[in-house]
Amino acid sequence: MQGQRSLLLGPARLCLRLLLLLGSRRRCPPLLRGLVQRWRYGKVCLRSLLYNSFGGSDTAVDAAFEPIYWLVDNVIRWCGVVFVVLVIVLTSSIVAIAYLCVLPLILRTYSVPRLCWHFFYSHWNLILIVFHYYQAITTPPGYPPQGRNDIATVSICKKCIYPKPARTHHCSVCNRCVLKMDHHCPWLNNCVGHYNHRSVALALGALTVWHAVLISRGETSIERHINKKEKRRLQAKGRIFRNHYNYGCLNNWKLFLGVDTGRHWLTRVLLPSSHLPHGNGIIWDPPPWVTAQSASVMAV
Repeated sequence: MQGQRSLLLGPARLCLRLLLLLGSRRRCPPLLRGLVQRWRYGKVCLRSLLYNSFGGSDTAVDAAFEPIYWLVDNVIRWCGVVFVVLVIVLTSSIVAIAYLCVLPLILRTYSVPRLCWHFFYSHWNLILIVFHYYQAITTPPGYPPQGRNDIATVSICKKCIYPKPARTHHCSVCNRCVLKMDHHCPWLNNCVGHYNHRSVALALGALTVWHAVLISRGETSIERHINKKEKRRLQAKGRIFRNHYNYGCLNNWKLFLGVDTGRHWLTRVLLPSSHLPHGNGIIWDPPPWVTAQSASVMAV
């Protein structure tokens, strides 16, 4: 069948090329020249209608899996409330078991100094976990302001069709762009972004190790994958990748925790605090202490 189609289309293509060649000459009949010009004009119009700068293999894969993405997003959206209730029930049950079963045993076996330390440390942990979890689920992650033209943007969101600031990504579950988006967490029923990332990292115990690595590098979970791809791309060209949001391990932690002075390690880290993070999540300028350090180094 394919061979027969080639035999039929081959002469047709040859005739079309001959007509186009004759039509491009000045001495050809006006009717033929008009047909050739209309043919070329039609091709240009068709290509302009089908042209898409965002098109490609990734776009085709996204379109093919769109029903699956829609199903997963809606399941996560509706299950988020159930997961939050489940976390509250499990945490409450653990606290109840600790008070009813573990505490009587501790009172009979521990010495007074050890009992005081255990009582203080366990309740300090409990207060921090409850406080930061509440902050994580109730604090909006931060969204780009709408209707403003004075914001520096790096691209256009393909979902919102709206300018997107640096480090901003679209959440398909929330169906909107999120400032410094890390991921959408079903256990919080909320996105993890610029304004609640700190509370999430301090509340989720086991995930703190992974977030600690990302924070030390000045990255989010999404930026981790983006930076790895960019690093490989630049290495293939013999160039070095540099993360412009990495100010050094200690400075990254100070920026993440909102520590400006020495006493903030107590008032903003060891004690519950609802202070806002540095910046507005739209413009990412270096923090003041990083700028001061850079100036002092340049002066030397």
